[in-house]
Amino acid sequence: MLMSAYATGFALGFSLILAIGAQNAFVLRQGLLRRHVLPVVLFCAIADMILIVAGIAGLSLLIADAVSRHASLLFGLAALWLAGYGVMRLRSAVRASDAISTDAPVVSTVTAVLTTAAMLTFGNPHVYLDTVVLIGAVSLQFQGMSKLAYGAGAATASFMFFSALGYGASLLAPKMQRPNAWRILDTVIALVMFVLAIGMARAGGWLGG
Repeated sequence: MLMSAYATGFALGFSLILAIGAQNAFVLRQGLLRRHVLPVVLFCAIADMILIVAGIAGLSLLIADAVSRHASLLFGLAALWLAGYGVMRLRSAVRASDAISTDAPVVSTVTAVLTTAAMLTFGNPHVYLDTVVLIGAVSLQFQGMSKLAYGAGAATASFMFFSALGYGASLLAPKMQRPNAWRILDTVIALVMFVLAIGMARAGGWLGG
C-alpha cells in the first residue's frame, strides 16, 4: 500500500512538472551557464515540496477558494511578469553577437538568480493549482503513512526532475559555445514566456478566445 501511494505521488508530481514552463526554462538556462545550478535546483525542489506539504496538510481548500475569488488578478499579474521576463530574454537575444562562452563571467549573483527563481515559482498561479490544489486533493484518498508516502513520492519527482534538468543541461554546454547558439536559446525561451503569458491572460479573462 505504501509503495502504491508513493508511486501515485511520484507519477502525478512528475507528470505535472514535466511540461516546459517559465520555471523549467530558467533552470535549463542556469544549467547551460553552469552558474548557481545547485542553489537553483535545491530552491525549486524545496519550494515544490513546501507547496506539496501545504496541499496535503489541508490548505488546498483555502488556496482553491482564494484562487477562485481573485483568479483574474492573479493570472493578470502572472501574465505581466512572464511577458516581462520574455522581453528580457528577447533583448538578450537581440544584443548577442558571437559565441558566448559558458565559462565567461556572469554578473548575476546567487541572490539575484534565486530572486528570479522565486518570482517564476511563486508568481505563477498554476503552481498552486498543480501542487497545492490538485496534489492536495488527490491525497484525500490516502490516510496515515500512505499519505506521507504519497507526498514523498511527489516531492521525490520534483527533486529528480530539477536535478536532471539543471545538471543534464551541462552536457549541451559545448554546443552552446557555437556562434548564435545563445541567441537561438534566448529567443526560444522568450517565445515560451510570451505563449505562457498569453495563456495566463486568457485564463484570467484579460484576453478573448
